[in-house]
Amino acid sequence: MSTMTTSSPEAVKRFVENVQTDLRSLSMECKKKFPPVKEAAESGIVKIKTIAARNTDILAALKEHSSEVVQPFLMGCGTKEPKITQLCLAAIQRLMSHEVVSEAAAGNIINMLWQLMENGLEELKLLQTVLVLLTTNTVVHDEVLSKAIVLCFRLHFTKDNITNNTAAATVRQVVTVVFERMVAEDERYKGVEDQPPLVQGNSNRRSISTLRPSAKDAYMLFQDLCQLVNADAPYWLVGMTEMTRTFGLELLESVLNDFPGVFLQHQEFSFLLKERVCPLVIKLFSPNIKFRQGGGSTAPPSAPVEKPYFPICMRLLRVVSVLVKHYYSLLVTECEIFLSLLVKFLDGEKPQWLRAVAVESIHRLCAQPHLLRSFCQSYDMKPHSTKVFRDIVNALGSFIQSLFVTPSSGLLAPGGSGLSGQASSQGGPGTGCAAGGTISAQAAFEYRGTWIPLVTVSVQGSVKATYLEMLDKVEPPSIPEGYALSVAFSALLDLVRGITSMIERELTEEEVEEEAEEVSRRDSEPARSLEGEDSTQGPRLVWEEMVNACWCGLLAALSLLLDASTDETATESILKAELTMASLCGRLGLVTPRDAFITAVCKASLPPHYALTVLSSSAACLSNKSYSIQGQNVQMISPSSESHQQVVAVGQPLAAQPQGTVVLTAKNIQCMRTLLNLAHCHGAVLGTSWQLVLATLQHLVWILGLKPGSGGALKPGRAVEGPSTVLTTAVMTDLPVISNILSRLFESSQYLDDVSLHHLINALCSLSLEAMEMAYGNNKEPSLFAVAKLLETGLVNMDRIEILWRPLTGHLLEVCQHPNSRMREWGAEALTSLIKAGLAYKHEPPLSQNQRLQLLLLNPLRELSDIVHPDIRQKQLESVLQILQSQGDSLGPGWPLVLGVIGAIRNDQGNKRCTEDGTTMCLQLIVVDVAGSFGLQNQELNISLTSIGLLWNISDYFFQRAEAIEQELNREEVLLERQAEEKGMALNRPFHPAPPFDCLWLCLYAKLGELCVDPRPAVRKSAGQTLFSTVTAHGALLQPPTWHTVVWKVLFHLLDSVRKSSTTADKEKIESGGGNILIHHSRDTAEKQWAETWVLTLAGVARIFNTRRRLLQSLGDFCKAWEVLLDHIQSAALSKNNEVSLAALKSFQEILQIVTPVKDSERLDALGMPALADPMSAPGPGRPLPRSDSLAERLARYDGMEQQLNLPLGDELEDSALWWAAWNTWYRTGIESTRPPGPAQRLAFVPSQPFLTALVQIFPALYQHIKTGFSMEDLGKLGVILHGAVSVPISSDASPFILPSYTEAVLTSLQEAVLTALDVLQKAICVGPENMQTMYPAIFQQLLRFVEFSCKPPQYGKLETKHVANAKYNQAEWVALNYVPFAERSLEVVVELYQKTACHKAVVSEKVLQNIIKTLRIPLGLKYACPSESTWKLAVSSLLKVLSVGLPVARQHASSGKFDTMWPELANAFEDFLFTKSTPPDNLSVQEFQKNESIDVEVVQLISTEILPFANFIPKEFVGQIMTMLNKGSIHSQSSSFTEAEIDIRLREQFSKACFETLLQFSFNSKAATPQEGYISRMALSVLLQRSQDVLRRYVEDERLSGRCPLPRQQVTEIIFVLKAISTLMDSLRKTQPENVDGNTWGQVIALYPTLVECITCSSSEVSSALKEALGPFKDFMQPPVTKVQNGES
Repeated sequence: MSTMTTSSPEAVKRFVENVQTDLRSLSMECKKKFPPVKEAAESGIVKIKTIAARNTDILAALKEHSSEVVQPFLMGCGTKEPKITQLCLAAIQRLMSHEVVSEAAAGNIINMLWQLMENGLEELKLLQTVLVLLTTNTVVHDEVLSKAIVLCFRLHFTKDNITNNTAAATVRQVVTVVFERMVAEDERYKGVEDQPPLVQGNSNRRSISTLRPSAKDAYMLFQDLCQLVNADAPYWLVGMTEMTRTFGLELLESVLNDFPGVFLQHQEFSFLLKERVCPLVIKLFSPNIKFRQGGGSTAPPSAPVEKPYFPICMRLLRVVSVLVKHYYSLLVTECEIFLSLLVKFLDGEKPQWLRAVAVESIHRLCAQPHLLRSFCQSYDMKPHSTKVFRDIVNALGSFIQSLFVTPSSGLLAPGGSGLSGQASSQGGPGTGCAAGGTISAQAAFEYRGTWIPLVTVSVQGSVKATYLEMLDKVEPPSIPEGYALSVAFSALLDLVRGITSMIERELTEEEVEEEAEEVSRRDSEPARSLEGEDSTQGPRLVWEEMVNACWCGLLAALSLLLDASTDETATESILKAELTMASLCGRLGLVTPRDAFITAVCKASLPPHYALTVLSSSAACLSNKSYSIQGQNVQMISPSSESHQQVVAVGQPLAAQPQGTVVLTAKNIQCMRTLLNLAHCHGAVLGTSWQLVLATLQHLVWILGLKPGSGGALKPGRAVEGPSTVLTTAVMTDLPVISNILSRLFESSQYLDDVSLHHLINALCSLSLEAMEMAYGNNKEPSLFAVAKLLETGLVNMDRIEILWRPLTGHLLEVCQHPNSRMREWGAEALTSLIKAGLAYKHEPPLSQNQRLQLLLLNPLRELSDIVHPDIRQKQLESVLQILQSQGDSLGPGWPLVLGVIGAIRNDQGNKRCTEDGTTMCLQLIVVDVAGSFGLQNQELNISLTSIGLLWNISDYFFQRAEAIEQELNREEVLLERQAEEKGMALNRPFHPAPPFDCLWLCLYAKLGELCVDPRPAVRKSAGQTLFSTVTAHGALLQPPTWHTVVWKVLFHLLDSVRKSSTTADKEKIESGGGNILIHHSRDTAEKQWAETWVLTLAGVARIFNTRRRLLQSLGDFCKAWEVLLDHIQSAALSKNNEVSLAALKSFQEILQIVTPVKDSERLDALGMPALADPMSAPGPGRPLPRSDSLAERLARYDGMEQQLNLPLGDELEDSALWWAAWNTWYRTGIESTRPPGPAQRLAFVPSQPFLTALVQIFPALYQHIKTGFSMEDLGKLGVILHGAVSVPISSDASPFILPSYTEAVLTSLQEAVLTALDVLQKAICVGPENMQTMYPAIFQQLLRFVEFSCKPPQYGKLETKHVANAKYNQAEWVALNYVPFAERSLEVVVELYQKTACHKAVVSEKVLQNIIKTLRIPLGLKYACPSESTWKLAVSSLLKVLSVGLPVARQHASSGKFDTMWPELANAFEDFLFTKSTPPDNLSVQEFQKNESIDVEVVQLISTEILPFANFIPKEFVGQIMTMLNKGSIHSQSSSFTEAEIDIRLREQFSKACFETLLQFSFNSKAATPQEGYISRMALSVLLQRSQDVLRRYVEDERLSGRCPLPRQQVTEIIFVLKAISTLMDSLRKTQPENVDGNTWGQVIALYPTLVECITCSSSEVSSALKEALGPFKDFMQPPVTKVQNGES
């Protein structure tokens, strides 16, 4: 029982009663026979009663007197009467379980138990009592404890079986308890410094003084267990009579296993381990080591145990397992001995059972990879040390081999039957007689006649030993056949699994760390790199050592098992193990082991004794180093050919000379799949092993008869081709899967890194070379595996084709020359497929920009021309045709090469290439002409489009051959001129005066120009793009005069025709063209299609003007051309088509980005001149608004630089003329487009937002060029346009895209642009000359107009607009914008600007401050009625900011009268705001209301700090108005709309208080500068006091009349406020100098007192408390009456 349940009062009471009952029963029993006992019992009862009566803590008292309490029971036991003894023992147990037994009493109890034991009485009861005594508390220790333990041991060796077993269990439990006590003690002393506790008086010579009590007990116990196992006398457990070794070993094992902490933490215990346990284990092992089977024992006769004894040996192995597992770090040397012993126990000469338990122990180790790693570090990697890890693996390997190879006759161990005996006794298939080769259902291994079944021994990764657990067996058990092999097999698999997963996990971690280091190393200094390398070397060396140590043994064992396995799952496990090992070796860069494992899998995939040179050569180098494992020479075992496997396929081997057939078994196919898996998943680490893998796969594919199909994938061939190929249905279903995996394998090559990819390509090429050699001289079917796979690999690695193109195509070209036609055909197929794929692939950068790559890809096609076989030429020609059809238009630089190929085909006989490029002029013109006329035919659209493509290609061709063609033409020109002179005629050719080469170009441009106005939109578009691209790209070749023709005859001519066609185009909807082509709605009328052409043409011309600006300016009539272009831009911008108008502005922007042609053209970029934002990319709703000043600042900076550069005057003037022309165009466009429709007009066209945004965005850049002449009139024009633009509504279908959602306060991009334009202007004024400063008021005026939009949005003509918030988008056709954010932003700009410019002359004289106040009065007056709440709040804060700057200025100019009209405006503004007519919304929260009230208070504070102190500079009427206002505010103006509950909050108490205090402050103002002012304050006070008096009187009357009814809430609130006002007034009077208060006021104040006193009767508690506050201050004015002195007497 636990103390918790026994300490409650009831439980204690019950316990005391029970003990008394026990004593009563005892006295009853002993009444007759044992009177002394009876007396003792009775006195015991008395004793307990007195203890219970006297003490509160009964249990503690009982414990104190426990010797006396226990005495009667001990005497009772002494009677040796069974009944009495049982009763007493039960009672003693009860006392113990309540923990009322002291140390002394416990000693007495143990002694009594000892007597009973010696008399052999109540043995089970004794054990139970000892257990209760030791487990409930810790009073028993030292000798008493040892005596108790000995007692249990003695009972273990009685005759009675039940007693023995119970005693054994008790001993185990007691031993555990002793150690648990020690652990608990350590836990208690955890934080304490280790001072050796005082040793109790224990004179035992083996005691140890440095340990605490419980630890000492544990130490003595463990030491004696070792003594007993060693058959020596114990030191502490005195009185032991006998002991068995098996029981001792079991106890040792359980302690070592359960309490590793004790031994690792305490040196004393570690010492015991080293000095006692290990030597003991080694000593006990000796019979097993010396024993040789068959030869009897060679030990001298004195040895205690002759023969290995199963129970001891098995327990020793268990102890060893525990030691190695937990104490490896302490016992490095000892573990080396143990492990070497384990390895020795696997010898063939050892008894069968010994080998089985040893294998089980080794299996336990193999499942702990970290332990294996420490073995490797501690032994294998140390010089002159046993290679333990290697030995363990090799021992397993040789053990497995010995089971197959050793003759079975000598295996009959004395302790159990050997293998053969076992097999025959089971009546199963005996060794070597697998009847007639049928496969038994049982999984098994079979090798050269030895048949061993496979038993399930463990679940993967968990080790369940069978024989190590047989603790009850004395005789060695018989081991079933195959058990040892199965455990060894399982151990091997666990070993591989453990090691590989551990190393791979760490490798991956290390790679991740290295990457991270790499990154940090790039950032930091390179010094750290050296340390990094050293740190990673450590683990890597261990891994390599582990793999090097174990791979030979593993490979030998696994290869043998793989060969012998008859079970698919077993085979799968072995293959998986070999695969993971191979991949691990690959990752660690260990080439030999990697190749060895791969070779093993390869060999297993092929039929036995198959002649494959690659494998035999690499296997030879392995088998030459046959590995000596423990003196047994273990060869790499060659496969046994007679394995009984299911044959699934018969086929022909791949060899130069035809041979017989070979068979493939199911296992071969299984291995092949593993091989595919290896290549698929671990291709990156294969390196040179690709040779092995691919060679094997090639042979398997050949035997199975798979042939390549399109794209290089292998498909099952027709059975006709290999008549000797026989495939069973089992494999037929597998074939598609295999061919699929094969393809996937090469597809996955795209994930390999470049080096691995090269390994793969090299391997394929060398395979292919072998296949070519084989196919020489005979026309039998060649192996096309390699060629097909080269093609597949090339196709999936197109993205990095450059790195593998040369080796790939170089090899395929060789294949194309092969005499075997099938080989050749496939080579050509592969090569041409690759070239086509390469050209079609979307490379980065595209081929058109990467000429080198394009030529690289086309080169092999040309090299094919050197091959004479006609079938190759055929193939080449086909592919050229396909390339021309699909990629002809993008060939560009590849044309000569393609033409070369075609030429080579034409004069095939002589096989020389046509290289004459300088063909005649006429031919060129004919080409252009023909191509052009093809374009104009209107039967077939595609022909026209292709012909335009040809014209483009021709232009590229002209460009590339410019010099050659020009020389040729000039030569011809001379000839022609001479001929013409001879004939006496003028030279007749188009565009005559221009040089011949330019004529060629003009011809081309003219043709394209005609196509640009073709009736078909697709042709127009294509021709337009081609024309502008060629002019832009190749225009540099033309002579300057020729440009004149280009501009006027080609470009402007084209613009005119397009404008004309566009404006007259039909508006009818075009039905879907040709029935099956759908036309997008933006192109479904002829007008819309022409609009697209107009856009394209205008943009093209503008771009040419922009890029060829300097050239065109030198032509002389540039100004005229500029005017014409601007005219075109204007007419396009004003066209009623959104697309055209917006594009026109884009072109306008484009030509405006030109700057004065100063000689250094880079200047602009250097200055960071902003490109004008493309209106489409301007910030739209929801994006953060960029600040606009950066743009203006940059412009300003640019402007400053421009003034330093001295420009040639003529240029400058002409240039400014160009810019003013642009300004006029801009102005006309703006005015036209933003003019609202008149009342009569039907609404025709409203410009779109992007259009207006673009328009406004042009201004800042344009302004930089015209600012020197920019006048007030121009500013006015600008204002009209900006105002117009902002007023334009949005069509409802566009609004969702342009408008922000109503709740978002975001500017549209148009509004943002407008503000930017004004910003640029004001910044320019700021840095500009004095006369520009007069523009400030105009800018203020413009901005203030925008501010008004917040309350009354602008009208656009008579157009109906809905406000966006109420617009259901589909009802209103037009939606007005949300102007609030715009107006608010404008207001912020006004405030900023005013703060900068308040003192400017123009700003003062134009009454800007008054205008600002006037404008702000609108939202301030509306207050809650504003469309947006934020507006009036911003208005107030702006007003405060403006006044803080403006009032001082106004006071300064007070005398000048410039501000006279401002004061009334301001007073009205305050009045409108503080006493607004609008009621707050019902849903306004209390917090909100208080916030709004605090704003009102701020205004009052402004009045008290900025206005009233300066009253003498301010008009009197104004001050009067202010005072009236304060007076009005200080008295509750009550609105009736409030609910009762809210009333006190909504009465604006704070506000009233502020007004009141301000009034008071100025009421007692001693320094009243003027009598006027004093009058004001006096008047204010008297009004206030009068008002208070009235309210109080009315209240008293109402209170009297109302009787019991409470007064209305309003009235109560009012009276409370009045009372508060009075107390405030009293405070103020107290603080003021008495002379500042006139007598009249005192009279009124004193008159209030009686009225206040009358209010005392009121019933409301609130009023009472306020009244108390009001009456309190009167005490300060109460004084004893002053005796008046009259005429010198009192």
